[in-house]
Amino acid sequence: MMENIYQKTFPTLMEGKKVLYVHGFGSAGSTHTAQLLRDYMPNATVLSPDLPVRPEEAMALLRETVAREQPDLIIGTSMGGMYTEMLYGYDRICVNPAFQMGETMQEHGLTGKQTFQNPRQDGVQEFIVTKALVKEYRAMTEHNFSQVTADEQHRVFGLFGDNDEVVHTYDLFLEHYPQAIHFHGEHRLNEKVLLHDLIPVIRWIDDCQEGRERPTVFIDFATMHDSYMKPVSSLRKAYEFLIENYNVYIVAPAPSAQPETMLQTMTWVEEYINVPAWNRVIFTNSKQQLYGEYLLKAPSNLPLEGETISPSDDFVGTELVFGKDELKTFEDVITFFERMGGQ
Repeated sequence: MMENIYQKTFPTLMEGKKVLYVHGFGSAGSTHTAQLLRDYMPNATVLSPDLPVRPEEAMALLRETVAREQPDLIIGTSMGGMYTEMLYGYDRICVNPAFQMGETMQEHGLTGKQTFQNPRQDGVQEFIVTKALVKEYRAMTEHNFSQVTADEQHRVFGLFGDNDEVVHTYDLFLEHYPQAIHFHGEHRLNEKVLLHDLIPVIRWIDDCQEGRERPTVFIDFATMHDSYMKPVSSLRKAYEFLIENYNVYIVAPAPSAQPETMLQTMTWVEEYINVPAWNRVIFTNSKQQLYGEYLLKAPSNLPLEGETISPSDDFVGTELVFGKDELKTFEDVITFFERMGGQ
C-alpha cells in the first residue's frame, strides 16, 4: 500500500448487511478485492464464492447463493459484472462488465490452458478453455438485459474505466441502464479505484436503502479552481471528506449567452472530481433555488462567462465564504466540518 488513505475504514457503511462480490474470469473468491471490501466495510459481511468455470454452473451457483443469503448488494467485476447484471431483484454494481465475454476471451488470448490468479478452495490451479467453452460464454451473454424494468434501472450502477483496454461495454450498458459512470482507471479494480470511486457508489446505495437524508453542502464552482482552471490545493481531499457525512453538490452559474460553458464545467468536474460528483452539478443563477444546510461560496461569487449567482438572493442555510477568515483553504474547510461532526 502506497498511501495511508488505503488504511481508511467506514464502520457504518453497509453495517449489518451482506455484500456479495462476484469475481472475474480466472480469479477466485480469495481475490484481494474481496478482502479490501471487508477491510473498508468492517461491519458488513462480504461473501465471495469461487465460481465454476462453466458459465451455466456459475450462474446456477450465484442464483442459489442469492436465494439463500439475500444479499443487500451485489458487486461484480468484468465477467462477474456480466453475471451480476442478470441477478435481477437486487441492488447491483457492475464494474467493467464483460457483456461480450465470448469475443473478449478470443481477442485477449483467454483460451487454452489457463492458471487461476488466486487460490481456490478446491485446490485446482489450472483449467482449459476450449472453443466449446467460449461458445457457452457467448450463449450466456445473450441472456443479459433480458429482464430490465424501470425498477431495475434504478437498482443497477455501471462503472467503466476510461482506460479499460479489455472490455468496452459502456454504450451497451447505457442502452439499458441510465446509471453509467466513467472512472479514471483501467480494467482491473485496484485499491485507488475501489476507495475513490466504488465506495461512494456503495454509500449512495446504502443511504437509499436506509432512507438516510444527510445534510446538504453546496460548493460554488468558483471556489474549486484557480485562474488557470486548475483544482485548488486539497480540493479532492476535502470533497471526499465531506461526502462521508453530507450530500455534496457543486453549484455553477447557468450561462444564457454561452451555454457551452456548462459543458466545460461538467468536463472539468468529471476530470478532477469524477465519480463522487456524478449527477451532482447544479446550474442556477439564484441561491433561492438551493435548499440545504451550507453554501461554500467565493468572496465575490466570481462569474463564469459574465454570469453569476445573484448575491441579493437569500440562501436558506448558512453561507460560508471561501478564502477569508477561517476558511482560507480547503484544509480549513475540512477542519471546520470536522468540528461540525456531520451536523
